[in-house]
Amino acid sequence: MSVKSDAAIFLEQNRGRIVSGQELADRLGVTRAAVSKAVKALREEGYRISAAPNRGYILEQESDVLSEEGIRMMLADKHRSLPLKVYKSIDSTNNEAKRFAMLGAPHGTVIAADSQTNGRGRRGNSFYSPAGTGLYMSVVLRPEKPLSDCTYTTIAAADALADTIEELTDCEPKIKWVNDIIVNDRKVCGILTEAVSDIESGMAEVVIVGVGLNVTTEDFPPEIARTAGSLCCSATRNSLAAGIISRIMEYTRSADSRALLDSYRSRSAILGETVSFIRNGEKITALASGIDDNGSLIVQTANGTERLRSGEISIVRNKING
Repeated sequence: MSVKSDAAIFLEQNRGRIVSGQELADRLGVTRAAVSKAVKALREEGYRISAAPNRGYILEQESDVLSEEGIRMMLADKHRSLPLKVYKSIDSTNNEAKRFAMLGAPHGTVIAADSQTNGRGRRGNSFYSPAGTGLYMSVVLRPEKPLSDCTYTTIAAADALADTIEELTDCEPKIKWVNDIIVNDRKVCGILTEAVSDIESGMAEVVIVGVGLNVTTEDFPPEIARTAGSLCCSATRNSLAAGIISRIMEYTRSADSRALLDSYRSRSAILGETVSFIRNGEKITALASGIDDNGSLIVQTANGTERLRSGEISIVRNKING
């Protein structure tokens, strides 16, 4: 690692504490001049590092720079060596993850970015991805199982997001089938799962799990301003990324799909609600009554019970006059 990377790790480990220039130099085995140069470079990257005259440096609690070093140091030990690359800006982390996968990237490879110029959601929708306020990340999985057995990947990812948010913030996340995380009735996160399979064998060669999480984003475009929201928490993006990565790795290999489904159901934002969806150009209204063991949404329509395996749904809110 470089002196700058080592300095970033040490300051992260001592966030909020004054670290003298000499302590930092001794710890890193470099000169004071090298420390000064490294701190200057970190500040230019956005790290909020204050200098206390004759005392040293302090990484402020509000500093929130997404970085490989910051994520890696917070990962569980068994996941700390996962391939991980963080970009300042990229078109789409899912696109980059697929490019890496085509070149043989191993199971657990992580692509993250501070911003996306072409963030992608489901069904070709875009995902607003401004710099400095969100977490945009994709994980390459090589499940070595039939594509039909990968049904729970999105469910596992949603549970991973919700558990991490509950652990690191005061938020109470809900899950809107099939892939959105809701906080205070607003969408704070979308999950995009894409698979590459062998047609002849039916085996899933690669599954990409993409996550777009609004952490402190406030100014949304008009078209999503009424529905989008943020965690608005003090947790850093590095800590959120580390928690999500570790849980995705654990949950997607778990054989206990029942526990994942039970957790997913318990957090549902739509069960018992009236929802609508589009089918063959027609808007259908139904009651969301359950989620079956395959992850399909059970709805009660005017024609009886149906199961939705995929698609977009909306919650129908009753309007109060006056």
